[in-house]
Amino acid sequence: MPEYSICGEHYPLTPLQRDLLGQVRALGRERFAPRAAQCDRDAAFPFENYDDLRAAGLLGVCVPAAYGGRGADYATYALLAAEMGRHCGATALTFNMHVCSTLWSGPLADDLEMTPEQRAQHEANRRVHFARIVDGGALYAQPFSEGSAAAAGKAPFGTTAKKVDSGWLINGKKIFASLAGAADYYGVLCTEDKTEASVRDTLYIAVPGQAPGFSIVGDWDPLGMRGTVSRTLLMHDVFVEDDAQLMPRGVYYQAAARWPHMFFTLAPTYMGIAQAAYDFTVSYLRGEVPGTPPVKRRMYPTKQIAVAEMHIKLEQTRALFLRAIADARVDPGKEARLRVYAAQYTVMENANDLCRLAIRTCGGQAMLKSLPLERLYRDSRCGALMLPWTAELCLDRLGREALYESGEADA
Repeated sequence: MPEYSICGEHYPLTPLQRDLLGQVRALGRERFAPRAAQCDRDAAFPFENYDDLRAAGLLGVCVPAAYGGRGADYATYALLAAEMGRHCGATALTFNMHVCSTLWSGPLADDLEMTPEQRAQHEANRRVHFARIVDGGALYAQPFSEGSAAAAGKAPFGTTAKKVDSGWLINGKKIFASLAGAADYYGVLCTEDKTEASVRDTLYIAVPGQAPGFSIVGDWDPLGMRGTVSRTLLMHDVFVEDDAQLMPRGVYYQAAARWPHMFFTLAPTYMGIAQAAYDFTVSYLRGEVPGTPPVKRRMYPTKQIAVAEMHIKLEQTRALFLRAIADARVDPGKEARLRVYAAQYTVMENANDLCRLAIRTCGGQAMLKSLPLERLYRDSRCGALMLPWTAELCLDRLGREALYESGEADA
């Protein structure tokens, strides 16, 4: 049975996209998928997968070519992350945290307004960060959550950065911090420590994992996405230099308002999981899953109807996903903004529903940990819970922004 790309047969790919997807597909199938069960069982970070990504030059996939990277754009990255998610959800999800550090400070930042002084400083700063990744193989994380409304953009972050000579002092805590203990640098979102601080005062600063005052605490034993190792980060008077800024002061707030698709980058992982659940079901019913008896079950009408339902749901999800990543740009129109909320909600919810249908269709064998479906189901259930766009927040934004134009209010 042919195995098509994550974007489907006949999708128009550029030569770069075709090359990168081929690399990720080969790594996923030959390296990541065979390791996924053990990482899940042990709740252990997939270090070997990152050794492979580093050796393939993929840590710098979205670093612009002018800085030695592969120069992939937003849509290309989304396709790669979805392809990776087919083989190991935890690797794809953590790869998102790393790559967004380069997307946000690279092509996304190029679309934003900065003063000439800010632009010059940002250029100098990102050269430092990009060189660490391209030349040194450094790994970046991107901790958001604090257990408050900050990650959803409703309040200032509790983690603060105080300006001192030649740098900043960072204090605070981040929870569910993926790549905890694996990253070399943590792109911490924090609020400038000043009187009457607001969300406009958000800073985006790379904190070295070995800095004095930085520590990782707590256990990690979750339902799914176990290989992300998302433990708690504590920062007490952690000093970082001025060039640690991944965006200039005030620019993150502008990015969040003008480049909303920057928060859609978790969804590709779950698009990949949805595809994986469908692929497994078809292979299983055809008697082609390695390690299982070559027994065909495809001749039963109930199985055929179930696969038809799965196929329809998968294609609906894929169509909205591909449209959303094509929409991604600075200052998208209202329709595109609403569509990306709808796409986020649809991908996250449908991934889990496809896994549910896959388990029901494949039957009792699907519950065994020797097969990937039960892991896919657990991983897929985590997507709708993830900030900054949980399923509930997407519904809230969709309803409100569909009914109100900017600046409107009821008497």
